[in-house]
Amino acid sequence: MEIALGALLGAVITASLVAGLRFLSIPHGVLTGEGRAMQAALDAATATLPHLRRGLTPATANRAAPYLRALTQATALALADAERLLAVEGPGWARGLVGEPLDALLAQDEATAVVAPLVVRGERVGSLVAVYERGRRVTPEDTRMVANAAALVAAQVELAHVDEQEERLARAELRALRAQISPHFLYNALAAVAYNIHSRPDEARELLTDFADFTRYAFRRERPFVPIADELQYVQKYLNLERARFGDRLRVRLEVAPEILPAAMPVLSLQPLVENAVRHGVEGGDGVSIEIVGTDRGTDAEIVVRDDGGGMTPEVARAALEGRSGGIGLSNVDRRLRSSFGPEYGLAIDPRPGAGCEVRLTVPKSHPGARVA
Repeated sequence: MEIALGALLGAVITASLVAGLRFLSIPHGVLTGEGRAMQAALDAATATLPHLRRGLTPATANRAAPYLRALTQATALALADAERLLAVEGPGWARGLVGEPLDALLAQDEATAVVAPLVVRGERVGSLVAVYERGRRVTPEDTRMVANAAALVAAQVELAHVDEQEERLARAELRALRAQISPHFLYNALAAVAYNIHSRPDEARELLTDFADFTRYAFRRERPFVPIADELQYVQKYLNLERARFGDRLRVRLEVAPEILPAAMPVLSLQPLVENAVRHGVEGGDGVSIEIVGTDRGTDAEIVVRDDGGGMTPEVARAALEGRSGGIGLSNVDRRLRSSFGPEYGLAIDPRPGAGCEVRLTVPKSHPGARVA
């Protein structure tokens, strides 16, 4: 859906400003007055995008209105939702109408207005109004520009709805992953603490602290992104609890480049990969060696979880990523990575039947949509 909306944005900007593009290629960077005006219009169109991407509210409308006024060359420019004027950029008499119904602006004698609907998913959610001084002849070009500006606004508002839906989906998937944290594991972790209370009380206290930190991290209700450093600390506490159960049967090597530690990743992304290696290694055989290796890949950070357990077939690997193998851990992480960063950032599984398994997780070291808590 976002690809289609992106194409719409491109069509809108192209349709409204294509005449200005030829001025950008004039030799020696010399623009005529018309060329400078078209360049200013192009800049104005681009400047509206980050504001309206957050939805149509009084705050975003106020930020976008000056750019839309410059784009349409109107005396005043107004944005309204279905009930009232959210923002008006222009003379004082016009700005004083903010909060009033749209009809209050259209009833003014001082001006002529061109109204274009803001349509999102087939529903009119508001209006864009360009107001011109009375007596000025409104040309077809004026009307077309106002319509294109309204389409630009509507496309951004629709993208905001898409973002909101994706965020709700990510939160729902995170809740599902939290619900999957095995009561069996929690019981065994507490049993390991109880087992050591009398014989090794200091170790028992440390394990109890790890258990408290583990549950606090897994169920805290903060933003869905954390630094890789935080996720690794959480994984280490998880492994401490598993080592208390399995002892020397669980061997772990951790090697992570410090340059990638600040990069953001979806919370609870790494632990399901490690848990998968433990479950199919230690619980399914005599023991397992697990390697967690983090590498700086330039603009990306890569983390590989590798084990020497029994491995899996390619068919089982595909089923795991599709959520058809009895659990949701790997498929959940894969979906959240793709939703957060794009399809190129899903999990990659290298199954090695009888010789272990390798799961690769990649995240961008910097991404505007991933803000850590």
